Amino acid sequence: HHFPVDGRHDPAHMPVKSLYVWNDDQFAAGHGFPLHYHRDVEIITYVRTGVVTHEDTLGNSYEIRAGDVQVMSTGSGLRHSEFNRTKAPLKIFQIWISPNSLGAPPSYASRPFPGRERSNRLTVLASGLPEDASSEALPLRANARLLAGRLEAGGSMRYDVLDSHGLYL
Repeated sequence: HHFPVDGRHDPAHMPVKSLYVWNDDQFAAGHGFPLHYHRDVEIITYVRTGVVTHEDTLGNSYEIRAGDVQVMSTGSGLRHSEFNRTKAPLKIFQIWISPNSLGAPPSYASRPFPGRERSNRLTVLASGLPEDASSEALPLRANARLLAGRLEAGGSMRYDVLDSHGLYL
């Protein structure tokens, strides 16, 4: 875990701007997170290997595969579960970001990571920034942007950060 789940309240693990959880989770076959409640958090899940089955109280039931990303805006509250229902290991990054406003209706979106075929390039996976509104990015209700890329041996990438923004690598 890059931050503990309760990182908002632990002085030793303070958030980076609105980012307060970045978990590197691994699940054996048949294991996962049982149905549980969230409110007012943007949850981004990136599947690194395997397949996660997502179900929630909005009626969503999806298999999210390696290379796919999902965004859950929990808003006024929802319950969800995520399990590895396959026989192969599952590895995910799960990222929690504070939303811009509280109590909005919950929402869910997922898609394949469009950068799989784009080596040495950063791709915006999810964003709440106005300049990303017309991009392939999944929508966030936060002043934040999540990027990913595949770096080939000897390759390079560049990302310019404004002084007013934070950055977490």
